[in-house]
Amino acid sequence: MSIDEPGQQANPVASSGSDNREEDQTKEGRQKSAARVTAEWVAVLAGALVLALVLRSVLFQAYYIRFTSMEPTLSNGDRVLVNKLGYDLSDVNRGDLVVFERPRGVSGRQEDDLIKRVIALPGEVIKFVEGDVYINSRRLHEPYLESSGITTGNIPSGCAAIVDGGCLVGSGEVFVMGDNRANSTDSRSFGPISEHLIVGHAFLRLWPVPEFGRL
Repeated sequence: MSIDEPGQQANPVASSGSDNREEDQTKEGRQKSAARVTAEWVAVLAGALVLALVLRSVLFQAYYIRFTSMEPTLSNGDRVLVNKLGYDLSDVNRGDLVVFERPRGVSGRQEDDLIKRVIALPGEVIKFVEGDVYINSRRLHEPYLESSGITTGNIPSGCAAIVDGGCLVGSGEVFVMGDNRANSTDSRSFGPISEHLIVGHAFLRLWPVPEFGRL
């Protein structure tokens, strides 16, 4: 037991060994905290990467346009965003720009997908009269073309039937064509395509920046 004398203040005596231990513990705590923060950021970045890969493979994918068959709508060098899930939830519509797997027998690398516009739907009869497209005997208005009366073509193989001189599009198939009708290999040569070949709907132009927007 110790007694402080009146007027005097007790001065605690610190142990240098105790100070060193506290300093080591503080330093160790900082190191653990930094390691934990680093591990959390690594986990966040890994999760973001996995999410991006999932979105790319399941929902959306960017495509680079390498040809001129869709001019004037799309030009060589444009980049578009494709919704790969849309047609699981809704039907293909006339006028849609679709990316699809290259049909077998079509020249080019098999791994290169194609992009064209949907012109005729299942059960419809498409034919070409004096350079215009007719669907079920009614002329199709095509404002996306530079001029009318430029579409030519013969009845391709692969039609479900020939009806009144036109091609009957079979069930589960669509007839696709490029907007550059004079320079496009499309259903006029390889016939209607199965909807199962469709990868997705091209709905947004990403590049060039001045032309960014919906398609």
